[in-house]
Amino acid sequence: MKNHMIRQGHGPFYADQLRSGDPYELSNGHPIQCLPTGGRGSKANLIGGLVLGTDPDVDSAGVDTGYAPTPGTLRAPDVSVGNVPDVPGWVAGAPPLALEYADTGQDEVDLALKITELLAAGTRFVWVVRLTGPRRVEVYQPGTAMRVCYPGDWLEAPGILRNKLPVESLYDPQAAATVALRNLLQRQGYSDLDAVRGEAAVESLRGAVLDVLDGRGVIADAATRARLERCADPEQLRHWLRRAATLDDVADLFAASLGRGRDAGKE
Repeated sequence: MKNHMIRQGHGPFYADQLRSGDPYELSNGHPIQCLPTGGRGSKANLIGGLVLGTDPDVDSAGVDTGYAPTPGTLRAPDVSVGNVPDVPGWVAGAPPLALEYADTGQDEVDLALKITELLAAGTRFVWVVRLTGPRRVEVYQPGTAMRVCYPGDWLEAPGILRNKLPVESLYDPQAAATVALRNLLQRQGYSDLDAVRGEAAVESLRGAVLDVLDGRGVIADAATRARLERCADPEQLRHWLRRAATLDDVADLFAASLGRGRDAGKE
């Protein structure tokens, strides 16, 4: 029987009768066959999981996670964000954000039903990435008309994702890598790659000051080292580096500081 045929009444099946790996979802007790994904779709699923799962505000995400909001319903979005516990079995409720990829052969009637069931179960956003025809993302929210976003547009999920992301990052590997790198840096406390480069430069300057003092036989005591460590201003550190090349007493290193307000070690 085709998936899109009308299903009347509650079907004979329940979510607890299905096992992980069974090729079915359930809608009101009726089975919906889910066949393996083609090459393009499988690559897209991996990209979507990377981009969404690395967002710094996301604490759980999954691929093909099975949700059973009612005993006769079992739905598995291609990518789910939030409500993905690290335990076996179907998950109660629904994910806050669900991502679906629609490629050649997509059953449009069942996709529409799946979106309706996810939103009714508590999903706040369903994003459908169209891989055929013009690339685009359909955005579904409860009580709101569907809207379409195209390459160059931005997607947002307030309260779920910290960062907005470009439409193309959900299917283009290079765009996805750029977004994922930003996300991973933010998870480590950096705003972006420039912040990492800046911190590396500061560390290098601190080391250079100490190396110059050591090379000139000037002993840097613990207080000097601590003040250098507290300073995050590269211009101030360059100023001290120049002084280190000429002074004879470490006590003179911090004389005539720049006073730029960014010297974290200023007394």
